Amino acid sequence: MIQNNNFALIDPQTGNLAFKLFRFEKTNPFDQIQRLNYYSMIWLETGSGAVKADFSEYRFGENVLFSFSPYQPFIIDIEGEICGWVIHFHPDFFCIHKHHKEVACHGVLFNNIYNPPFVHIDEKASENFKMVIQQFKTEMQNPALAQYELLISYLKIFLITASRLKTDQQTEAKKVADKEEEPFILQNLKNAIELHYKTKHSASDYADLLAITPKALTRLTKTHFNKTLSNLIAERIVIEAKRELYLTNKTVKEIAYDLGYNDEYYFSRFFKKNADVSPQLYRETVGFDKASMV
Repeated sequence: MIQNNNFALIDPQTGNLAFKLFRFEKTNPFDQIQRLNYYSMIWLETGSGAVKADFSEYRFGENVLFSFSPYQPFIIDIEGEICGWVIHFHPDFFCIHKHHKEVACHGVLFNNIYNPPFVHIDEKASENFKMVIQQFKTEMQNPALAQYELLISYLKIFLITASRLKTDQQTEAKKVADKEEEPFILQNLKNAIELHYKTKHSASDYADLLAITPKALTRLTKTHFNKTLSNLIAERIVIEAKRELYLTNKTVKEIAYDLGYNDEYYFSRFFKKNADVSPQLYRETVGFDKASMV
């Protein structure tokens, strides 16, 4: 389907959107809360403002790339003249969990609970993105043999370029943070969450591990990550639950148990509260890797 700068591919087997590329100008398509069942990358070339994602709000300037995971709630308030590009892709078209070693964007562009959901685009990356977008447009206007494979190759280039840029920017930001004496305890907290999120679910659990009061630790996470400690823990658990729902055929009860929840219904309520969708509906609409069952 082609309409000016609007291109979309529909998966013939499921009827789901597989891949979409479109241009926006003057009008902001994201000024209402979004809960999409596919990955979204939004390259805002002009315009500045604020983005609300999950539990946090961040300010941004011109020329940034936003990255959002399926069902991650977000809204973007943009000031001034706006224009940019949007890429949507369904996990069945390209799953970042399965291809993490190839593109290294999981935990960088997507599902990064400690950093804002955007990267500043420099001149070099901007030129690369423009070339890749032109390749997308050409391929979608003239579909031929192995169209999906070629589009995925271009998508990988886009993701790798953005991931490298964000990694570089995070490294620079960490140097600044070190100079400003960011508490070392926060790195210990990141390590602790990664090690124990399946068994320790409360703020007090991590405060006890790090020998600090829950109130003091939450004050630090709010200052440096713009989130409460409880938010960070919940996000990490939900990210793993989503990965299991997509990549495996485990039941919700089995996934809940693996994540330290003996009560499947309590876990389902927790997941819905934090993901805005039930585990079953997430699996049905985002899909899961049926090929692994063959």
